[in-house]
Amino acid sequence: MKNRLLTCVLMLVAANGAVARDEPKDDGVKVGKASAFRNLVPAEGLEKQAALQFNQLKQEMSAKKALAPEDYPELQRLRMIAKRIIPYASRFNPRAEKWQWEVILIGSNEINAFCMPGGKIAFYTGILRQLKLTDDEVAMVMGHEIAHALREHAREQASKNVLTKIGAVGLSIATGGKYDGLVQTGANLLSLKYSRSDETDADLVGLDIAARAGYDPRAGVSLWKKMSAANKGAPPQFMSTHPSGPNRIKEIEAHLKEALPLYERAEKPKQWVAPVARAAPPR
Repeated sequence: MKNRLLTCVLMLVAANGAVARDEPKDDGVKVGKASAFRNLVPAEGLEKQAALQFNQLKQEMSAKKALAPEDYPELQRLRMIAKRIIPYASRFNPRAEKWQWEVILIGSNEINAFCMPGGKIAFYTGILRQLKLTDDEVAMVMGHEIAHALREHAREQASKNVLTKIGAVGLSIATGGKYDGLVQTGANLLSLKYSRSDETDADLVGLDIAARAGYDPRAGVSLWKKMSAANKGAPPQFMSTHPSGPNRIKEIEAHLKEALPLYERAEKPKQWVAPVARAAPPR
């Protein structure tokens, strides 16, 4: 029975195939291979699930008047930065070229940001205002979050959940059933907690794509110093889903020699200038 179930797993992996691209074979920040576990769950199914949850979040925030309007300056700033970073995303995942990218800003004091499968990006005003992020630091956060989507860390987590139900998978295949439905695990894609190796992976991929977009990778160091300082009191939401440690900054610093040449030859963006505060902004 064990051998039959193992064969089913291998069949699922082969059927779905790889999506996230392994380390591009040229210059840039060196990263390892993307996890093979992710292939147990179809990418399309997870992206559809993410889009549904993202739309639900937008509706909830809009009802609370916490969703920044299209002309809101801080949202325009985020979209300006995203517009520069996104063209480099397909280096690490060819599916990114077809994603329906979205960027929203949520009025909340939470220090938080995320990017769901399929390119659904959200920032909270708390992370921008409380940490007083520069454009370079915003790009490091955004690059890191986009990297989670590109390297399909959520898909990897969902696949590991599937492995715990491997008996059901084997039974489904044996009886001619479909396994695609297993992606509908009820998992909340808005609050996934990634492994430490996933976090390092996202740091390095994010460093690469942000540097190519013209943002200073050294901002990764200043960002995490600010994040650590904010963590001295009650841990911000961002820290609960992005575990930090004494080696995180050292890891980034160790790869600056690979990222800085990308930044040095990139076209530099204009720095965003904060406009005069408008009435009743999202909190």
